Amino acid sequence: MTTKPKARKFRIKRATPAAAPKGTDAVERDAPAAAPPKPQAPDAPRAAAASRGEAPRAAAPSQAAAASAARPPSPSDARSGEVSSATEVSGEQDIDAIRREGLTGRQLRMARRVAQKHGLAPTSDFDAVRLLRAEGIDPFQRSNMLELVVPQDKQSTGTALQKGRIQLPQTVPAGGRNLPSTDVNPMERRMREISDIQRDITKRRRRKMGLLMVRLAFFVGLPTIMGGYYFYNIATPMYATDSQFLIIQNEGTGGLGPLGGLLPTQFANSADSIATQSYLQSKDAMLRLDRDVGFMKHFSDPAIDPIQRMNPDASNEEAYKHYKDNVKIGYDPTEGMIRMEVIAADPEVAKDFSEHLLEYAEERVNALSQQKREDGMRDAREAYEQTVAKRREAQEALIKLQVDNGVDPQAVIASIRGQITNYETLLLEKELELAALLDNPRPNRAKVDGAQGDVRRLSAQLDKLNERMNSATEGTNSLAQQAVSLQLAQADLAAADAALQASQTQMEQARTEASRQVRYLTVAVRPVASQSASYPRKFENTILTFLIFAGIYLMLSLTSSILKEQVTK
Repeated sequence: MTTKPKARKFRIKRATPAAAPKGTDAVERDAPAAAPPKPQAPDAPRAAAASRGEAPRAAAPSQAAAASAARPPSPSDARSGEVSSATEVSGEQDIDAIRREGLTGRQLRMARRVAQKHGLAPTSDFDAVRLLRAEGIDPFQRSNMLELVVPQDKQSTGTALQKGRIQLPQTVPAGGRNLPSTDVNPMERRMREISDIQRDITKRRRRKMGLLMVRLAFFVGLPTIMGGYYFYNIATPMYATDSQFLIIQNEGTGGLGPLGGLLPTQFANSADSIATQSYLQSKDAMLRLDRDVGFMKHFSDPAIDPIQRMNPDASNEEAYKHYKDNVKIGYDPTEGMIRMEVIAADPEVAKDFSEHLLEYAEERVNALSQQKREDGMRDAREAYEQTVAKRREAQEALIKLQVDNGVDPQAVIASIRGQITNYETLLLEKELELAALLDNPRPNRAKVDGAQGDVRRLSAQLDKLNERMNSATEGTNSLAQQAVSLQLAQADLAAADAALQASQTQMEQARTEASRQVRYLTVAVRPVASQSASYPRKFENTILTFLIFAGIYLMLSLTSSILKEQVTK
């Protein structure tokens, strides 16, 4: 923390001149010994140095003083009155020279503070500059500004040290050789150092750029050139054969209904298409293709370049990797289309591979639909056979009951009930007739006896019929029990007939569903042998190689930079 220096205030009062003797001019007595020369503009280098805060060179004896000293005295120069000493005259001349330097107010205040710091007693700001220069202290040096506030007990020591330092350039004797100074302007030295730093930065930047180009050429350019050379000169041309097929199913209902067979076919569900695609990309299809047309033998041909050639003694797993690289199958669920691309070193071989794979796919589709049809028909047929067997058993049980009973129990019971009803009606009539005869005061005895005999006979017959009816409806072997067993057998037969009818309906539906589940493999685009090679794609593969190695280099460089930064922290 610095404190603001306290400057002492001085009041300068001009002394009243003594009474001049007679015959002397007051104006000449008050004038200085030598008239000051005409004020000149301050020296440009001195003003520039003052503006930079540098110490201006100590002013030599003023030009007016030099002129007055060199001019010989003349009678007209004689003055009368007070005579100043040489020290006072030189001080005033120095002050006048300092005043002509064109110092700013800030510089003058700075000089007064520096003079007070060093224990001097200037009468004015210009006098402070003069006294400091007389002591050999540059009032405008930056170190002086920083040392304005010092402890009180070190002021005397600082003054003594400042007296021992040489702040201003020393004068050179006139008799010696005035050689140019070896000192360099600070601005020029600063500019030279800045230019040296810029050249060093440019040099290091060029060196780093050169190293970067070398690394890029080694890690990116060289692999790209090698890859391009392989694709353009070494790689064996491969021919691709494209084909497209889809799986459809019949939506018609056969002969059922007036619209049977008129409904259009639809695409099969995605499960069948995905199953077919999986089969064509399986190891089973690869082994079957190798048995039929020699897949491994073709790709083990020495005419194929070493990178694409397969080892003649390769295992099934290695051959399957080549199979997946050269047989590409894709399924589009929106269109239901399966696209297949087969790659081989010979276009005819590629076409042959495609045709065999299409045959395998068709067989697989037929096997899938046939299995579905057989499962549905088998279940419907088994249910129908079981229903027929149950109906036959119910029918046999009914016939056996009818044979065992000999008569129809229900018909016998119905006949007995009819007879009982008739006898009850006759009995009622006879009783009414007897009652009418008895109501007569003198009834005919013969008629009364005849009516009573008829009633008695009808009652006896009715009792017999009731006994017979009771014997037919009671007991384990009664006609009623036989009738119940017969009714149950008839109900079983009716249920078996209904089940048989439902089974027949289900059988017809299963047959219709089986006919609807028929799958057809339709080839939309037949395989055709290509005339020009499709692989390798030379330019695209070269660019891809460049991008891959550039990405690898970028990732490694970023990783190394991050690791260096973490290590240096």
